[in-house]
Amino acid sequence: MDKVILGKTGIEVNKNGFGALPIQRITKAEAVYILQKAFYNGINYFDTARAYTDSEEKIGAAFSYIRDKLIISTKTAAKTGEGLKKDLEESLRMLQTDYIDIYQFHNPDFCPRPGDGTGLYEAALEAKRQGKIRHIGITNHRIPLAKEAIESGLYETLQFPFSYLAAETDLELVDACKKADMGFIAMKALSGGLIQNSACAYAFMAQAQFDHVAPIWGIQRESELDEFLSYQVCPPSLTGELKEVMEKDRKELSGDFCRGCGYCMPCPAGIEINNCARMGLLLRRSPQASWLSAEWQEKMKKIEECKHCGQCMKKCPYSLNTPELLAKNYEDYKTFLD
Repeated sequence: MDKVILGKTGIEVNKNGFGALPIQRITKAEAVYILQKAFYNGINYFDTARAYTDSEEKIGAAFSYIRDKLIISTKTAAKTGEGLKKDLEESLRMLQTDYIDIYQFHNPDFCPRPGDGTGLYEAALEAKRQGKIRHIGITNHRIPLAKEAIESGLYETLQFPFSYLAAETDLELVDACKKADMGFIAMKALSGGLIQNSACAYAFMAQAQFDHVAPIWGIQRESELDEFLSYQVCPPSLTGELKEVMEKDRKELSGDFCRGCGYCMPCPAGIEINNCARMGLLLRRSPQASWLSAEWQEKMKKIEECKHCGQCMKKCPYSLNTPELLAKNYEDYKTFLD
């Protein structure tokens, strides 16, 4: 089973990490079953966040009795030191633990530093001294901010979107983390569901140049977990067939497209932007029936109520013209209903 050392933290994790955002969508009993099955089949790294509603609570319920046998990372979106302390105490309570292995700043729009006036980094350092957190990390979707975090020397891990759709600038970040002995945690390794071939995604991550990259796969169904567990037994390799899949996907998904990260939400008009703005791709890359349901037709029709307020554009980490993307996807969507 492949292992990854997360840089200077010295933490060793299974190359198969468990992204616990999706378990918000299932019952507590279902989540506990899937989490425990993952652990007893070799997965030892679980990533969550204070913002993921009851995800921390479900992890706590699954693992409180074997806490010392696994690695947990969580995140805070707090804007102040006091806010961080409050978030941390709640995370510890929900996770039923007295420490968190990697505590991450959750996609901030600046790089928290000592003396920046927010008190965020100082609060994290204090929590580290108290033993409540063991390592300080940061997550982001913005290349310039990620570079700043690496160059600052203040962080032990970076969590950033990374898949075989990565641009050259993304690959440079991965390399920079390796040179800085900083753990690289790859989120959105399936590009928010746009990558349909998980074997291809797994084989890409398994390449030698990414031996320091720890991918976390968003999992909510037992069938999804079973896919990734099977790759531990019989690892897929980048054969000619899989390389062809990668090249086809890269061509189809080149340029500006919505990654579905959701940082544009909530929308004042009630539009589910993170799916509506990439509906054309979802229709063509996954079974169409669910996306063409009466429920989704209503959701897409909400695009007609767009206020063009620009809030989504300001919050988009990829600088997309979101209203334009929504309009294009809505016109495309209607052609599937004719």
